[in-house]
Amino acid sequence: MQLTRLFNEFFNSEKASGIILIFVTILSIAIANSSLQIPYINFWHTDIGGHDIVHWINDGLMTIFFLLIGLELEREIYHGELSNFRTASLPIFAAIGGMFMPAAIYLLFNYGTETRAGAGIPMATDIAFAIGILSLLGRRVNPSLKIFLTALAVIDDLGAIIIIAIFYTQTIAWLNLLIALAIFIVLLILNRLKVHNLIPYILGGILMWWFMLHSGVHATISGVLLAFTIPFKNGDEKSPSYKLQHFLHKPVSFFILPLFAIANTCIAIPANWVEGLAQASSIGVITGLVIGKPLGISLFSFAAVKTGLCQLPSQVSWKNIIGAGMLAGIGFTMSIFITMLAFKDEDTINNAKIAILMGSVISGIAGLLWLRITLRKQSITPGQ
Repeated sequence: MQLTRLFNEFFNSEKASGIILIFVTILSIAIANSSLQIPYINFWHTDIGGHDIVHWINDGLMTIFFLLIGLELEREIYHGELSNFRTASLPIFAAIGGMFMPAAIYLLFNYGTETRAGAGIPMATDIAFAIGILSLLGRRVNPSLKIFLTALAVIDDLGAIIIIAIFYTQTIAWLNLLIALAIFIVLLILNRLKVHNLIPYILGGILMWWFMLHSGVHATISGVLLAFTIPFKNGDEKSPSYKLQHFLHKPVSFFILPLFAIANTCIAIPANWVEGLAQASSIGVITGLVIGKPLGISLFSFAAVKTGLCQLPSQVSWKNIIGAGMLAGIGFTMSIFITMLAFKDEDTINNAKIAILMGSVISGIAGLLWLRITLRKQSITPGQ
């Protein structure tokens, strides 16, 4: 299978971004627990225009991240691995299982408690980290497995966005929401009228974001909506969608995501942090990511294939699917994002962040070791 140039660019940029995310995360945690702890943490909570820096990053810059995710999803639907239902169905079923099972496991520990709102935390997959870890396996990873994991993560992120819109939206200012949706419709009309200049879409997207920000619905939703108004045409290098996606890759991978990681992992780890991991919310997050993700992805994929709804990609074994499920347990970026929406108590938020880091590290190491062993055996005995 030949990978397209754009997919290669996406994969490689996410791979490099994953390495950078690992570095800045370690650096941020180290500074937050050094002699610079107080000024460092206070810096990220500096008020600018009525909101602190972290808020502007999470509600502003992350909208651009979701715009890129939306453009990637649009490309896959119109011109990629998700353009045919039979081809797309496996990562779709896998993503559903990978969202349902972690949430169910989380609720086993937190049902009826104040922390039940965190059920969405272990449902997410971090694309950059997951692909970054997969890239460490080098050429032994075949293109089908790369595409499966990428499509799974993209669909997973879309699911997380829908969950944010439905379950993590509080008071709705209907007038602002209707104006935002009206702008979305206008942009769709421009698309149908074959207006291919990106400027009206970008300006309209900024307005849609502003009204969405003041509607009560999370502003990042506007990024995904904007993506589906951008003209795709035939998906070649001249299409507006391709140009914008190509332009956004590096700023998102090397600036926005690392900045998000730094701002949201300035965690002052308390002396009793181990006790924090014993809380129901922390247990739910860790077990949801480490156990729920691979279990849900594997079981739903197996059921879908056995019932004839889809087929296993060429050169991909069930052991590979399990390994990809383990890597999908790296929930870092989206999990932290949902944590900030699910909880208000600072201690609960910090405990959840530490649990996310623990669960993601365990999932990443487990997935790397599992795939290293199984892929080596496959290279020795083809078709095993």
